[in-house]
Amino acid sequence: MTRRRLKASGKKQQHETVEVTIKTLGARGDGVGEWNGAKLFVPFTLPGERVRARVNRRTGEGIFAEPVEILERASERVEPACPHFGDCGGCSLQHLHGTMQAEWKRQRIIDALAQRGLQDVTVEPTVSIAPGTRRRAVFAYRVTGRGAIIGFNARASNQIVNQMQCPLLDKGISSLVDPVRGIVKKICPPGAGGDISVTLGDDGADVCIDVSKPPDLDGLELLSAFGRDHDLARLSWRLDNQIVPVAEYRSVVLKMGDARVSPPPGAFLQASREGEAAIAARIDVIVGNASPVADLFCGLGTFALRLAGRTTVHAVDGDASLVNAIRHGHITPEVRDLFRNPLAGTDLARFAAVVFDPPRAGAKAQAQCLAEDGPPIIAGVSCNPATFARDARILIDGGYQMDTVLPIDQFPWSAHVELVAGFSR
Repeated sequence: MTRRRLKASGKKQQHETVEVTIKTLGARGDGVGEWNGAKLFVPFTLPGERVRARVNRRTGEGIFAEPVEILERASERVEPACPHFGDCGGCSLQHLHGTMQAEWKRQRIIDALAQRGLQDVTVEPTVSIAPGTRRRAVFAYRVTGRGAIIGFNARASNQIVNQMQCPLLDKGISSLVDPVRGIVKKICPPGAGGDISVTLGDDGADVCIDVSKPPDLDGLELLSAFGRDHDLARLSWRLDNQIVPVAEYRSVVLKMGDARVSPPPGAFLQASREGEAAIAARIDVIVGNASPVADLFCGLGTFALRLAGRTTVHAVDGDASLVNAIRHGHITPEVRDLFRNPLAGTDLARFAAVVFDPPRAGAKAQAQCLAEDGPPIIAGVSCNPATFARDARILIDGGYQMDTVLPIDQFPWSAHVELVAGFSR
């Protein structure tokens, strides 16, 4: 029998201690057992393990506990890659072997589809993207009398874990954490805090810092020197959602296929180049030579710009700053709220294929319109298996059949997974 003490995050609470056998992993990556007829959720534990845990709260979902000790250890358990694991809220599965993690994420998709009555869909093996490739991070920071704390929020807390390293991040981001900690200490007063976004473009880092008040002249000079000394591509500050550039030392450029796009500061993009390429390659197969194509929830044109190399593309998104960044002769951009005003009717029926990649909430209204007037081919991308399954059910009830689903894990050690699926009439 193997016994191992576990580090429990958050405040220790003197509640009842129980012993339980973990049966499964829950949707957040917590181990799930049963106690007193209710589900018991214990983070950082694995199926098959016998653990001692301290109960700390109850909800309608079940009972939540903090791990205290592993009494019997699962063979799939591995040593975490990061010393912050267990405190930092960014990762929940560093203790699970990579092969098992990939299969668990695949099973999450299978289970979500089954809950919508879609049991006969082929879900392929997961494409796993390696750690150390993440090219975008949003850090939290707070300035204290002793200095500046910068990192990710602790698990289930607004406290910040002072980040010294993160094996998920590209080294180009990791190398900036300590210097950014130093500059916010200089330009922000004690008590200030917010987010700091860092995005790696093809020609350097793009950094945007939340501030509590506009920097004065000395602060601007310090920021400008900081950006120059650390070879940034662009540096901006943000107050009340208004972004003000400090300096653009060279163009911020992202390559999308053969095209190049200049994103606005803090713009959303796929977490890694490798993950983006895997998604785009599958979309390319699904869409084939269909023309014209609509790319809905297009963002920065991640897929539209690639498809525009061989067909005309109508690119639609509700964020004007993203749509306005797309420049290509074969793309017609449109700013449109697809949640409130989805593409429908003859506006939709004129396309030979549609690509849609909504946020985590999914695209229920747009899926209903696609079910009625959609083209012969649809490529669906999602980072939420549950809302994807709901939207897929709508399409299938409207006359589509779903081809294979490809899971892509560009969020290693978390419970998140991306997927791509094709639909045809």
